Amino acid sequence: MSDDPIKVGLRIDVDTFRGTRRGVPQLLDIFARHEIVASFFFSVGPDNMGRHLWRLLKPTFLIKMLRSNAASLYGWDILLAGTFWPGRLIGKHHGEIIRQTDTAGHEVGLHAWDHHKWQKRVEGMNGEQSRREIAKGFAALEKIIGHKPACSAAAGWKCTEQVLLEKQSFGFHYNSDCRGSSIFRPVVNGQVCAPQVPVTLPTYDELIGRNGISNANYNETLLNMIRPGQLNVLTIHAEAEGGVCATLFEEFLALARQRNIRFVPLRELLPPLEQIPRGKIRLDSLPGREGTMCLQATDH
Repeated sequence: MSDDPIKVGLRIDVDTFRGTRRGVPQLLDIFARHEIVASFFFSVGPDNMGRHLWRLLKPTFLIKMLRSNAASLYGWDILLAGTFWPGRLIGKHHGEIIRQTDTAGHEVGLHAWDHHKWQKRVEGMNGEQSRREIAKGFAALEKIIGHKPACSAAAGWKCTEQVLLEKQSFGFHYNSDCRGSSIFRPVVNGQVCAPQVPVTLPTYDELIGRNGISNANYNETLLNMIRPGQLNVLTIHAEAEGGVCATLFEEFLALARQRNIRFVPLRELLPPLEQIPRGKIRLDSLPGREGTMCLQATDH
């Protein structure tokens, strides 16, 4: 039996103003204590996440909000951001925190310019519109960290084949836009795109409150999904694991160490380019998450 650790790609999505201001510093402290390097994906434009409240009219979204106790998990300043007041520019106000993340040695990539707009509208955007949104976020993040971001992760796993083509012009080494089971290079209209590192494990808000899962058994449930011999990629959120779930998350890291699990930035999971198989993406739904999202079309 091999004594090699089980590698888990650790991805942190930073969606909001408060997640950047409070959650990221908290996570940086946790990672320093546990000697972990991870991949952070930042939203850098206006925080309009509160506009998602209109989705409460959809039963599946309302059930998710109630099941995850969203008001307690995220806080009312996040749930109302960009509704009764203009969305504040995250990168403009918290650029120093983003720079600190980069300086600490973590991988820093682009999540979105306007997370809410991307999540709500990208499936209806044409190439020029999606490219313009990516370009705004790319330019803002490059200005903050002083170099071009080498990777991206679509907000809400909302991505289309057209978006994949537009991302090619930004020179990303890889993207993490979908859910799936293996690293692949999407083919769109005959063009082979940059590698995709799919997220393979469910997020906190997808698991909690379903099938008898609570904070009491959440960590064990998630750890039991991490196995050797497969791609393991976990997404956490600065607003949750860097906030009210921080203690639960740090307990998770300690338990993972006991199981010989090692967390790494997503870039460390990439094999040589010529060894990455080709594949396709599709739009579909996923248990515990409202609406459609980008999924790996086939396993490789």
